[in-house]
Amino acid sequence: MKVVVSIGGSVLVPEPGADRVAAHAAVVEDLVADGCRVGAVVGGGGVAREYIGAARDLGANEIELDQLGIDVTRLNARLLIAALGEESVTAPAKDYEEAGEALRRGNLCVMGGVAPAQTTDAVGAALAEYVDADLLVYATSVSGVYSDDPNETDDATKYDTLSATDLVDAIAGLEMNAGSSAPVDLLAAKIIQRSGMRTIVLDGTDPERIARAVRYGDHEGTDVIPAGVGEEPTYWAGEEVEDDHDRDQDQEQNREQETEPETQQ
Repeated sequence: MKVVVSIGGSVLVPEPGADRVAAHAAVVEDLVADGCRVGAVVGGGGVAREYIGAARDLGANEIELDQLGIDVTRLNARLLIAALGEESVTAPAKDYEEAGEALRRGNLCVMGGVAPAQTTDAVGAALAEYVDADLLVYATSVSGVYSDDPNETDDATKYDTLSATDLVDAIAGLEMNAGSSAPVDLLAAKIIQRSGMRTIVLDGTDPERIARAVRYGDHEGTDVIPAGVGEEPTYWAGEEVEDDHDRDQDQEQNREQETEPETQQ
């Protein structure tokens, strides 16, 4: 199973420290050990916003600010890489071709931002489309997609399931409200719509929620279901692991049966 996990910078690094990063890295490693190929995309979060705010006050233009944000996402990506095992990637991929090649050679790639005017939300969706992923997971600081910003509106309604078209409409409505914050940006939503990518938006502050969503489809977030497919995918990663385990057990039993007559002689 190929899965792309987009981890918000405020989720991975809410403040400087190692514990949260290490916990997310452990989940990524466990998924790889389960047989998944994982593309991890890391955002800039509050640190990026602070740097961008300071640079804007100093007179930097928007492209310079975007580039500064990209640099911070890659620093956060390097933190995740530092927490991964020694056999992991050594540096963030700088474009989709490099990331795709890393997944073809191994089971893991890590990215930050790629280009000005494109958030890591969009990078995650584009990477998922590029590598033909089975699943895209957005690990955000909110529990799914809402009708309004839940941080600003008490009666905001969370969507349990959305079509890709409904996702685009919901995000477009949120972005029209000044000061509102959407868990996925509009460009990302349109890439998801174009690619027909199965997507989950969830609260990733506890990284085990990411693991359960990938392994079993078990989550309390929002399912974005592509047009023309059933509500449930044909398999989850956990079922794939169970199938492999059952297959290994069958093969072991067959070997024992084949050697049994020789033992009796």
